[in-house]
Amino acid sequence: MSSIAVCPGSFDPITYGHLDIISRGAKVFDKLYITVLNNSTKKPMFSVEERIELIREVTKDIPNVEVDSFQGLLMDYAKSVKANAILRGLRAVSDFEYEMQITSMNRVLDESIETFFIMTNNQYSFLSSSIVKEVAKYNADISELVPKPVELALQKKNDL
Repeated sequence: MSSIAVCPGSFDPITYGHLDIISRGAKVFDKLYITVLNNSTKKPMFSVEERIELIREVTKDIPNVEVDSFQGLLMDYAKSVKANAILRGLRAVSDFEYEMQITSMNRVLDESIETFFIMTNNQYSFLSSSIVKEVAKYNADISELVPKPVELALQKKNDL
């Protein structure tokens, strides 16, 4: 039986912290779906399509990664791709409480799909898409925070 995982997130934009989780998860699972959440409570900088394109560009060298999007319940999406796992990244203890609530609810919805957490590399433990967008707004150097295609996309958005 192959192991299929879904790694959900808003990825607005994808950072090196996200890529750390994705690349490590791709070593553990046979297939890893990176799914862009269309969260109606957030006002994203990038459209879902733009985020998908950026993620595809920066993960193109990871053969078992597929990029997609979804609306609705994560567990419904996971079932639709025959996933047996959800992969989530944790940066700090502060992430744990939120992730525990989501994981508990997901187990109520479908206990056959396990959730796995990977702690991000310490060098990315402070990193979030929100911080990247804020720093990029002031034309600061973000080359150590995001891949070049993301850096260029952020510059383009901020020039508008």
